[in-house]
Amino acid sequence: MRTKRWAFLPALTLAVLPPPARADAPPPPSDPVPAIAHAWPVGSHPMVLRGWEPPATLYGPGHRGVDLAAPAGTPVRAVAAGRVTFSGRVAGQGVVSVELAGTGDPPLRTTYEPVRPSVEKGDELEPGDVVGTVEATGGHCTVTCLHWGLLRKETYLNPLSLLPPWLLHRGPSRLLPVLGVPLPR
Repeated sequence: MRTKRWAFLPALTLAVLPPPARADAPPPPSDPVPAIAHAWPVGSHPMVLRGWEPPATLYGPGHRGVDLAAPAGTPVRAVAAGRVTFSGRVAGQGVVSVELAGTGDPPLRTTYEPVRPSVEKGDELEPGDVVGTVEATGGHCTVTCLHWGLLRKETYLNPLSLLPPWLLHRGPSRLLPVLGVPLPR
């Protein structure tokens, strides 16, 4: 199994750009994805182990989400306000799906797996609410990770597009000099 490591921002930035159109590709979504996320689903800026790779055709091979490095037991948080539409197991893995509030008709839906859910179908969520914890079992990553997906109806989209630029590209903090303040002796 091939795993790409996204270690620097230019590659991560390219992962957010839409792929070139193909004649046999699924139709693009009618509504753009709003950058409404308030935080990453795990950690403050997790390593993207594998980026979004849209399929060339509706049922073709691809990676319909992003894999984020996260150790087992890491809290998984809702990236935006919404309502839990599914919380349970699919093919032996814990999955939580959240319909995002105010994202059009049909609304956007995020998915998180493998997760030990701590929410139930119908629960209303605020950004940052814990939906569960990363499970050590199941995933398709070579290390423990969270697979984060995004859909509008049946069309898969890049979940990184939910992140505003300031959150997606946040680099290390830099201390700048304060002009007019004398240095301590």
